[in-house]
Amino acid sequence: MTAIFVTSSGTEIGKTYVSAMLTRELKARAIKPLVSGFDETTFADSDPAQLLAAMGEAASFANAALVSRWRFKAALSPDMAAAREGREINFDELVAECVDAAAKHDPLVIEGVGGLMVPLDAVHTVLDWMKALDAQIDLVPLLVVGSYLGTISHTLTTLAVMRAEGLAPRAIIVSEGPESPVPVEETAAAIARFSGHVPVRALPRGQMIALAGLLGK
Repeated sequence: MTAIFVTSSGTEIGKTYVSAMLTRELKARAIKPLVSGFDETTFADSDPAQLLAAMGEAASFANAALVSRWRFKAALSPDMAAAREGREINFDELVAECVDAAAKHDPLVIEGVGGLMVPLDAVHTVLDWMKALDAQIDLVPLLVVGSYLGTISHTLTTLAVMRAEGLAPRAIIVSEGPESPVPVEETAAAIARFSGHVPVRALPRGQMIALAGLLGK
């Protein structure tokens, strides 16, 4: 069983855009099990809607559960958003759901939530989620980062943690944001000087790039 896990150095960086692009390219199934800031009135612009559309499914509120099981209204980390609703995330169920999806769908794209160290409950982070999956399936990590001022340090810190945990990303995608101090290609080149054997690709805002080759797909 193989699954591509799209994670990041932070939030609002472009994980969903990349996940949807990869889903279309591979004709894959995509899930984003955890989503915060979920509101029916703005569903058309939500992450689940984008992933549904990428799979050719109706991007309707009624179909949200096809992509995201745990949906929370508050735009906070999953543990905090769940607490606001008197709920909690069952980590074992989260992992099991992803493993089951990987067994049923090949390829499968799993989009994480926020950055690598975002808390999911009282003791687990996104990193723990990835480690638990890697122990059960063939996990292909993909790191998506921004082009904002400070992203080089954030990216290399995230990369160092992933490497230390045996989860080095197959590639790093630098997603151009609305406030880039330099051309996104320059930021990607600066990161690449320190990324070792991990390839780095620039993703200009609103454009498409081929990713399958980077991931061995």
